[in-house]
Amino acid sequence: MSVFGLLSGVAGFVKVRYLIDKAIIDNMIFRCHYRITSAILFVCCIIVTANNLIGDPIACINDGAVPNHVINTYCWITYTFTLPGQHGKHVGTEVAQSGLGNDNQEKVFHSYYQWVPFTLFFQGCLFYVPHYIWKNIEDGKVGLISQGIRGMFALPPKERVSRQKRLVNYILESLRTHNGYSFGYFFCEILNLANVIANIIFIDKFLGGTFLTYGTDVINFSNMNQENRSDPMLEVFPRITKCTFHKYGASGSIQKHDALCVLALNILNEKIYIFLWFWFIILAALSACAILYSALVVMLPTTREAIIKRRFRNGTTNEVEGLIANIQVGDFLLLHLLGQNISVNAFSEILRELCNRLSSSTPSAPSPMEMAPFYSSALENEKETMT
Repeated sequence: MSVFGLLSGVAGFVKVRYLIDKAIIDNMIFRCHYRITSAILFVCCIIVTANNLIGDPIACINDGAVPNHVINTYCWITYTFTLPGQHGKHVGTEVAQSGLGNDNQEKVFHSYYQWVPFTLFFQGCLFYVPHYIWKNIEDGKVGLISQGIRGMFALPPKERVSRQKRLVNYILESLRTHNGYSFGYFFCEILNLANVIANIIFIDKFLGGTFLTYGTDVINFSNMNQENRSDPMLEVFPRITKCTFHKYGASGSIQKHDALCVLALNILNEKIYIFLWFWFIILAALSACAILYSALVVMLPTTREAIIKRRFRNGTTNEVEGLIANIQVGDFLLLHLLGQNISVNAFSEILRELCNRLSSSTPSAPSPMEMAPFYSSALENEKETMT
C-alpha cells in the first residue's frame, strides 16, 4: 500500500468533516493532545514503516564471509554500535566515518531503531487516553442539551426559543449538581500535562538519555563554526554504524566478522524526533497555561465573571455578578461549554432568562412532564445523527 493511501486513513482521525455537527466538550489545547498530537504520531509511525521512501532500513557490508541477508537481519534484530570518541573528527583523514574507529574504546550501542514504529504508535494511543476518559465522564451531556440550537443545524426561531426555555429549566433543576462533572474535566487537563511530561521522559530513556537536550544541542550546533562542530543528530541517530558477527570456522574456532551498516531509517528518525522535541515542549507549556487558567477559574469568581461577560451580550455587571454568585464551578463549566456550541445571541438569551429566574423570589421548577419532550426529542435526533 502506498504512503498516501496509509495517510488517508489517518486523515479521518482528525474528523474535520464531522466538526460541523459535533458538540465541543473541551478547549483548543485539550484538542491539540488527542487530535493533532495523536495524528502526528500515527503519521510518523506510518512514515518510518514505508520502505519505499528510503529503501531497506539497514544495509551492511562485510568481508564476504557472511551472506549479506544474514548480516543485515542479524544486525537489525540485535544491535549496532558507534564510538563516541570518534565523533567530530575529519571524515576521510582521521576517521572513515563519524563515530567509527578502533573498537578498543568506549562503545555506544544502538538497538532502538527496530522499536521506533511501535513506540510512536503506543505514544499516539497514550495521547488519546485523557480524551477517552473525559468523553466517558461527559457522556454526551453538552451535545444532548444543545441539540437543535447548535450550529448550522439549529431549529426555526419559534421552536428554538421553546427549547432554550426548556434548557433554562434543566439548568435550574440541576443547579449545584455538576461539581463532579467539572472535577472530571480538570482531572483530565492535569492528565494531559502529566502525559506530555511522561512521554518526554519515556523518549529520553528510549534513546539512551539523549532526548532531553536533543533540541538545544541541535540549535547550538547550527550556531557553531562549521569546521569545529559535531552534529548531535549523527551522535543520537548515526547513519553508519558497526556490527560484529561471530561464527565458527572450519576448525571449530570462533571467528569475528566486522560489518559496516548503513541505517537509512535514521535519516527519518532524526527529523521526526527533533520535531517531536519542539512540539512536546510547546504542548507542555500550553498545557501548563491551561491548568493555570483552570485554577484561576476555580479559585477566583472574578475570572468566571470576566469569561461570562465576553459572551453575555448586553449583560449588566449586576446580572453577571448575581449569576456567578448563584452557581458553582461545575455549573459554570457547563454554561461555558454550552456557550462554545451555540451562537452568542442564543447564549445571551439563555443567560438573561437564567438571571431573571434566579433573581425572582420563587423560581418555578420544571415538572418532569415539561422536561420529557426536550429529552425525548433530543435523544431521537441524536440517534438519527449517529445512524
